[in-house]
Amino acid sequence: MSGSGDRLPRLLALVPYLLARPGIRIDEAARDFDVTPRQLRKDLELLWMCGLPGYGPGDLIDLSFDGDTVSVTYDAGMRRPLRLTGAEASALLIALRALAETPGVVDADSVHRAIAKIEAASGDARPSGVVVGSGIREAATTAATREALRQALQRGRALWLRYYSASKDTITERTVDPMRLLIVQGISYLEAWCRKAESVRLFRLDRIDELTVLEEQASPPDAATPKDLSEGVFPQRPEYPEAELVLEPDARWVAEYYQCEELAELDGGRLRVRMRYADESWLVRLVLRQRGEVKVERPASVAEAVRLRAAEALARARHLDATSAD
Repeated sequence: MSGSGDRLPRLLALVPYLLARPGIRIDEAARDFDVTPRQLRKDLELLWMCGLPGYGPGDLIDLSFDGDTVSVTYDAGMRRPLRLTGAEASALLIALRALAETPGVVDADSVHRAIAKIEAASGDARPSGVVVGSGIREAATTAATREALRQALQRGRALWLRYYSASKDTITERTVDPMRLLIVQGISYLEAWCRKAESVRLFRLDRIDELTVLEEQASPPDAATPKDLSEGVFPQRPEYPEAELVLEPDARWVAEYYQCEELAELDGGRLRVRMRYADESWLVRLVLRQRGEVKVERPASVAEAVRLRAAEALARARHLDATSAD
């Protein structure tokens, strides 16, 4: 599963990556690029059709497959890795600094060495304000949030949060007992005991609108055990209902950002996917926010809910237009 916005940088990075790792297993390379082996094979098939002007057989990138491994036998001049832009270097520095400050990092020295090398190569690049990756944006203010959370963890203090919940499209205020900071698939989270929900919750740092470190001691109960994140933050649950969606090219990022099963590549760059959802209203809002770039094929109940919500919004807009005209 891959959106066009992520695929081109991946294709450009694949050749120098494979040249440095001849005979690498396809599933290992797929893990490094955070895609499925099936998607990586599609990328390799596309690379086979790329090359130098003239585009004859002798000008195209050539790959050699041996079982489940792959090597580059002709690179068509693409052996040098891409240089990081200032924004990309800043994004990488923010992520590495967050990793270095995360409790439990085994090889912190390697992280600090990587930070030093990137700073030297980029002229000590400063955060540019936005980090983009797999649809994820992390503002520079998140770094300040992370620092406040880190201090709260060190001091063992409870926190008051003003938090935006994307699944419910609401902002709530709650008091939590922080447990740990972690990074899962490139996204920073606070894991904490939420006194309002009376359970362990994960809070995305970029969705914390406001926080206050309280003077009271953090005291998560004995039942507050860390979540098992071996299958990601949102593992597929067989008891959840399924929806089939058709994504237009500009909406293919949905398949990157949310857990989906790719069903078929369609004409015009569209993609049919299957995804599970816990809350129908959340799925309806997700589809409506794409402004016609996502179509619900099933279940019919969700498609009808999208149609009704869109009709209601259109009726309200027409009413407002008529009122303003009067």
